[in-house]
Amino acid sequence: MLVAELAKPEIRTASDRPLTGRDILCFSHDWTGDPLSKTHLMRILARDNRILWINAIANRAPTASKKDLSRIVRKLTAFTEPVREVEPNIFVLNPLAIPSYGRAVVREFNQRFLRLQVRKAMRKLGFKRPVNMVFNPAAGLLAGKLGETDIIYYCVDEYTAFTGASKGLKEIEEGLFRRANIVVVSAERLLESKRQYNPRTVLIRHGTDWNHFRNALDNDTKIPDDLARLPKPIIGFHGLLADWVDYELIKKTAERFAQGSVVLIGKIAVDAEQKVKILDGVKNVHFLGRRPYAELPGYCKGFDVAINPFVINDLTLAANPLKVREYLAAGLTTVSTDIPEVRILDNCRVAKDHQEFLDHVAAALKSGTSRTEISDSIKNESWDAKVEELKDVIAETSASGA
Repeated sequence: MLVAELAKPEIRTASDRPLTGRDILCFSHDWTGDPLSKTHLMRILARDNRILWINAIANRAPTASKKDLSRIVRKLTAFTEPVREVEPNIFVLNPLAIPSYGRAVVREFNQRFLRLQVRKAMRKLGFKRPVNMVFNPAAGLLAGKLGETDIIYYCVDEYTAFTGASKGLKEIEEGLFRRANIVVVSAERLLESKRQYNPRTVLIRHGTDWNHFRNALDNDTKIPDDLARLPKPIIGFHGLLADWVDYELIKKTAERFAQGSVVLIGKIAVDAEQKVKILDGVKNVHFLGRRPYAELPGYCKGFDVAINPFVINDLTLAANPLKVREYLAAGLTTVSTDIPEVRILDNCRVAKDHQEFLDHVAAALKSGTSRTEISDSIKNESWDAKVEELKDVIAETSASGA
């Protein structure tokens, strides 16, 4: 039976304030990955709740690339590890599933096998009547089958628009939309497209780890040596180098500012390995690889301008790039391609085409706006504030009986 056909559970809370004193399931990306919106939200919720973080269930079929093969090996190895507490009140489970959902028999197997794994972890931890907070649409297979009192689908991307999205994922996600007590989206475009499935769909935009990135303004914060030695100005990017990044635009930026440096911090995704080759031989483009989250403020301190060079497509138009808020918290004037969710941000210059992007970078390099002023402009957009927004939405839904 499909998830969409199950009866909708009744929202209940264990205290007068929602999401307090509860057991919470969180289906998300791998805990060891870069901190994303769900990481920040769960760390705050872990102050008053227990979290069972379920590492990534694949949304796409693997390729024959070395990266995907290595990931399969890591997943198989991690599956043998016990549930462990990685931070106070946050416990991590490494599930195993077949990365395919197109055939009914495979979907049924995944549903049963994953349910056994999660139920076993819940028994070990004494989880009862949990809140199920789903950030991964593939986990829609399990929604409503784990004894939940309420289901919250936190949709932060147009997942079916990702390269290589698994067959059957669209059906699973649409069932999850309808099944959820509340659907939270992070972008206006997602609100417009998803509320057709569930009238209880609300917009809560991303927050920022402001205190962390504000460290870029501290005198004691050191600019890392691999950045400090590069010619200035430094035009910087941090984040996943995926196929939604405009590498042609990065090349044009490097050529326009040939006396300076274009710095790319982050790992190269499998789907971008061919596209990134356009930058081969461009001497002032520097790939520094993935860097620890703790070190990012130091790198931001060394940037003169930050960039968000996304291609424009169905995926990015629905995105709310977390990195832009992080750049601003670090006091950086930022230049982005025309992504709707960055238009509302102060100190972010939005370009409608490549030429305008290059002109905005040039203007940003001459900008006299102080880094303190830029950072202060985003101060109130904290993750704590976003958790409070979520609690208010749950309280309103409970009060209305929706």
